[in-house]
Amino acid sequence: MAPWGDTKLFFCILFITCCCCTVTLAQIPMDCCLSVSNRPIEKFRVVDYRQQIRGHGCSIDAMIFVTRHGKKLCVPADKQWIQEVVKHVDTLKKICKKHRHKVKHCTGVMHE
Repeated sequence: MAPWGDTKLFFCILFITCCCCTVTLAQIPMDCCLSVSNRPIEKFRVVDYRQQIRGHGCSIDAMIFVTRHGKKLCVPADKQWIQEVVKHVDTLKKICKKHRHKVKHCTGVMHE
């Protein structure tokens, strides 16, 4: 009779743990842009980027650029100059990966 009681206790603890973890995961705060700047950014200052999509935890669509000094800048995702900066960053990452981030231009570029 003891093994059955231990099994019920185990499943009860497992169920409570799963419920608490689910609630905890749902409350993780997102780092979202609340507004964007239309002012163009010089592409040589940007070393990384990520796209923010409305409805995936954030209220607006945006592109988040990361500068060599780690500063995050929010810009609209639909402008032509944004795509040019993204293309530049992708090329920079390839060059830095090829040279193992030992080139001067790779300062601040994220390792993948």
